[in-house]
Amino acid sequence: MGASPRTAGFLREQGHEAVHLWEHGLQALSDAEITAKAASEQRILITFDLHFSRLLALGRRDKPSVILFRLDKFTTDLVNHLLMRILETHGQDLAEGAIIVAESHRVRCRRLPLW
Repeated sequence: MGASPRTAGFLREQGHEAVHLWEHGLQALSDAEITAKAASEQRILITFDLHFSRLLALGRRDKPSVILFRLDKFTTDLVNHLLMRILETHGQDLAEGAIIVAESHRVRCRRLPLW
């Protein structure tokens, strides 16, 4: 949520099976519905919204993985560049269940479930 549909297209160009909720008319789903859908489809949520991390933490869930952007200033191109670095560096963490927080000057990884 909050990521550009261009990011989904960029990820597809890089060989990833990416979708944007808007592309399927699902942007009105609740955070809980989005989280459940991502988990059932074994997807990674890419978001600027803290609610997804909170749902996973409170529910002590181990999926879906989330990449949370907390950037002061950004462009879609910057987000796409950071995403590729995160996927290369933290691919195994994301496959097993993690929350990756990308900030302006650092990237943090927390494995799921959070206790």
